[in-house]
Amino acid sequence: MADLLNIGLSGLSASKTQLSITGHNISNVNTPGFSRQDASQATRTPQFSGAGYVGSGTTLVEVRRSYSEFLTAQLRSSTSLSSDVEAYKSQIDQLDSLLAGSTTGITPSLQKFFSALQTAAEDPANIPARQLVLAEAEGLARRFNTVSDRLTEQNNFTNKQMAAVTDQVNRLAGSIGSLNNAIAIAAANGQQPNDLLDARDEAVRQLSTYIGVTVTPQDDNTFNVSVGTGQPLVVGSTVSRLEVVPGQSDPNRHEIQFVSGSSRQGITSQITGGELGGLIRYREEVLDPTLNSLGRLALAVSDQVNSQQIQGLDLKGQVGTALFGDYNSSSLMGLRATPFSSNTSTADASLRITDTQNLTISDYRMEFDGTNYTARRLSDGANITVTQNAGPPAYLSFADSAGKDQGFTVAISGAPNAGDRFSLQPTRRGATDIKVVLDQADQLAFAAPVRAESNLQNVGTGVISQPGTTDSVDMAALKAALGSDITLTYNAGTPPSITGTGVTQVSPAVFTPGQANELAIEIDGRSFTFTVSGRPQDGDTFVIGFNTNGVSDNRNALNMVNLQTKQTIGADPSVPGSGKSFTDGYGELVERVGTLTAQARMDSEATGAILKQATDNRDSLSAVNLDEEAANLIKFEQYYNASAQIIQVARTMFDTLISTFR
Repeated sequence: MADLLNIGLSGLSASKTQLSITGHNISNVNTPGFSRQDASQATRTPQFSGAGYVGSGTTLVEVRRSYSEFLTAQLRSSTSLSSDVEAYKSQIDQLDSLLAGSTTGITPSLQKFFSALQTAAEDPANIPARQLVLAEAEGLARRFNTVSDRLTEQNNFTNKQMAAVTDQVNRLAGSIGSLNNAIAIAAANGQQPNDLLDARDEAVRQLSTYIGVTVTPQDDNTFNVSVGTGQPLVVGSTVSRLEVVPGQSDPNRHEIQFVSGSSRQGITSQITGGELGGLIRYREEVLDPTLNSLGRLALAVSDQVNSQQIQGLDLKGQVGTALFGDYNSSSLMGLRATPFSSNTSTADASLRITDTQNLTISDYRMEFDGTNYTARRLSDGANITVTQNAGPPAYLSFADSAGKDQGFTVAISGAPNAGDRFSLQPTRRGATDIKVVLDQADQLAFAAPVRAESNLQNVGTGVISQPGTTDSVDMAALKAALGSDITLTYNAGTPPSITGTGVTQVSPAVFTPGQANELAIEIDGRSFTFTVSGRPQDGDTFVIGFNTNGVSDNRNALNMVNLQTKQTIGADPSVPGSGKSFTDGYGELVERVGTLTAQARMDSEATGAILKQATDNRDSLSAVNLDEEAANLIKFEQYYNASAQIIQVARTMFDTLISTFR
């Protein structure tokens, strides 16, 4: 009877525990990361009797969780990848809408500016038309500024978000370290602390939403968690931390440092996965190149329009002045070159743009070894040759392996020490700093500097076109050279006679009546081309002079209009047609961002599906099924009642036995 009682009690105890475990599963059905638990039972050691071994009941061996390390690791990696893509996509979606928008992009403002130029060129003396050109130029500059400001806001958001995400990483790392310690203590008793293990797995999963991690299980049931290329964030109960600091090369571009004790290590470029990895990837692959590309376009517009503007004459007959501000002012040159904060000297640098057509959209890093300078183009890692020019003033020039100039020079102030580094950003601030400085409509230089006309006394039908040039003109020198008019006198079969100063040659020397003769004349070393057509007679003269009163002249205005389609961005003089126009340059940027956006959307769908599959796989094994638990409640309740009935039978037998001896 005692044996029967013990057997009943063992069943009663086992069923009670099973009911408790079932209740625990049901109450945690919505607990994140919870793994369904069950108990494994075994028979007690049987007792020997003359008839053989007789069972002595049941016992619980262990309470275990439904867990697969493989499925958990798969969920963790899928979570990290999905969070990376979603962080990247959320930012690039905004950028794509900004650049490609019909009201927010650069293209509409470019088109309005050149359309206003075309209208003004049709009537160059029309003041309202000239004022519209100034208004549209101001609108174009503001559009560049606004788009640049939006990109700067994205950079600032990235900095703030990196700090917020890093705080979460450090918080979760601390939780994992504490759980590691508690698990190690509990596991010393020989059994697995299931709820603590689930809590740690969930903390690691949450951590993977912020940063890609590598988990290494240890013999004492603890986890070592590393980030980057193996930096140990959590080792047992010892926890390191991540810290966001201003960048050494650019204080506006924050970096991630791994802090362990008193040592620090920059790991920004090594971080992948999670929201943090997505933000860093977006900044490096999209945001920085877009800022640089937009800046290069703004510099090219400013340079080309200004260069053409100073090739002409305004309504007052004065040489044209710049429409857009000087991008090589001392303050702007200083902002393009930044010494690293870790430099040991106080040497500073300034970067001058020398040729906007040769500029790339890359940043550069320059280092001094104590004697020579070396540089690297960051976009493709190409080594750049640095040439020291004695001057004065002394400067450094830069060329790639093919010998192509990079479009800028750098001047160093102070004495650098060996190991000093400098960050060079030729185009980063181009769109931020562009502005209109011309404020008088009559100062737009629409007239060409040189005029030509036929003498009214000519007896022939010879006609001369207006001279034009593709050379850069020193207007003061040209005006001085044309202090008096140049006269060409036609002589049949012989070279024309020339009167006037500053003219070195006319080619070809003889032109043929009855056809259009393409002629060139050199004035102050610059070549001006024109056409003489018709049939001039001997003694007919043509006058070439400085266009002092060219009020109705629109030749320089037309040259400005032609800048819209001129290939001026990224042009290689040795490769014809290698450059891009303003519109094509911006279109290439929009196309690149649009392509990356489409790719990000496809990646988002793919990683979302992978994450759902990994979640479903894990839940199919570990998640609580309420129908199954309800069935277990009924089963274990019946088990409990049956065990209680065994005890009742033992009691009845005992009572019967006692009654026999009364």
